[in-house]
Amino acid sequence: MNLILLTQNDTFIIGWVAKLLGFIMNGIFYVIDFIGLPNVGLAIILFTIVVNLLMLPLTIKQQKFSKLSAKMNPEIEAVKAKYKGRQDQESVMAQNQEIQAVYAKYGVSASGSCVQLLIQMPILFALYRVIYAMPAYVTKIGETFRVLADKIISVDNGAFIQNSTVDSIKNVVAMYGKSMTEGNLANGIIDVLNKLSSSDLAAVAEHYGLASLEYQGQLILSNETTRGLIDTYNNFFGLNMGDSPSALIRSAWAVGAVGIVIGAILIPVLSAATQWINVKLMPQQASNGNDQASTMMASMKTMNMLMPLMSAWFCYTLPSGMGLYWIAGSVVRSIQQVVINRHIDKMDFEEIIKKNSVKSAKKLEKMKEAQEKMNAYASMNTRSIQNKAKVSSSMTDQEKEAAAKSGYSETTAKAKPGSMMAKANMVKEYNEKNNNRQ
Repeated sequence: MNLILLTQNDTFIIGWVAKLLGFIMNGIFYVIDFIGLPNVGLAIILFTIVVNLLMLPLTIKQQKFSKLSAKMNPEIEAVKAKYKGRQDQESVMAQNQEIQAVYAKYGVSASGSCVQLLIQMPILFALYRVIYAMPAYVTKIGETFRVLADKIISVDNGAFIQNSTVDSIKNVVAMYGKSMTEGNLANGIIDVLNKLSSSDLAAVAEHYGLASLEYQGQLILSNETTRGLIDTYNNFFGLNMGDSPSALIRSAWAVGAVGIVIGAILIPVLSAATQWINVKLMPQQASNGNDQASTMMASMKTMNMLMPLMSAWFCYTLPSGMGLYWIAGSVVRSIQQVVINRHIDKMDFEEIIKKNSVKSAKKLEKMKEAQEKMNAYASMNTRSIQNKAKVSSSMTDQEKEAAAKSGYSETTAKAKPGSMMAKANMVKEYNEKNNNRQ
């Protein structure tokens, strides 16, 4: 089995994560194909479950941070209120030190939540890319489309597709056919074929005579009597995962397929509903009377109301596979959230804070000891310099004359401490330094 690379995402970091997630998706599809269920919808659901389980430690850590933040914020606000209106450097430094002490007490970092979000963001973007470009990451799907692409290239190098007068095909080529004009003709054709609606793919198949093509002894495209591999891959409870719900509704309504219409409507509806449940299960931070915090909470509340509506619109216009991923992800996260909430509620946060306070005190004590050692060392060096100056000033004129005439120093000769030679070396070095300054 050859690895199909196609036009995988090459964005910095996201591309690397997408390759890793693509490896997981390819493994899942291999297993379900082995047991006789090669279905994109099933693969997306299993893939979503696996990835969310892998991200579970991050999710737990984030929820723990939110819980500790809720307990910590009143103390932070008290410190800010203490220094309110004081902008001098000393006050600003004192405020920052006290705030850092509070963070240390609760064992959290000021940037803790941001770091977790930064880790999750490339994963989420990569997830989208893998699901949106399945042939690029799932070997069998890619090889199936490769047979079609090779046939198209042998006829006219894809000219019919690139020069199509059908608006829907033109739009797909404009959005996903970039590789066709950049030296990757086969990959570009596969990308386009993967995004064509069922009706547009049928038109392309008729022009190029693709109906009889097979992969591993099975028809690739469906005919009146046999379901093809692509339909087998994409069909999930009667819905084509490659078509958007809006396209499915239009085509099904035209032929009176009421069941498909209902199924297509359910995708954006379930997406909004599961997203709303997911938001409600997330821990909500209590208001502490602070104006800034209240404004932020109001903004978050508005965002939480808009997110379900936005997800419904996206899932209505994007391929149904993306909608299925959205629904599956919300359901999995909701189940996780219920379990995590129960786990978090059982945690003794007072004990956690107590342990963190002890750790913080020990850390501060070590820092204090280190500072004291540095101060002592600095004081010792100062006294040494002062003693040398005293020795130099106490020397007689004869000793200074002898020192001036001698070409020795402590770096070139061993001198007994307190001897005339040692004093001479010190005076010489002293004079050289003064001459250099002048």
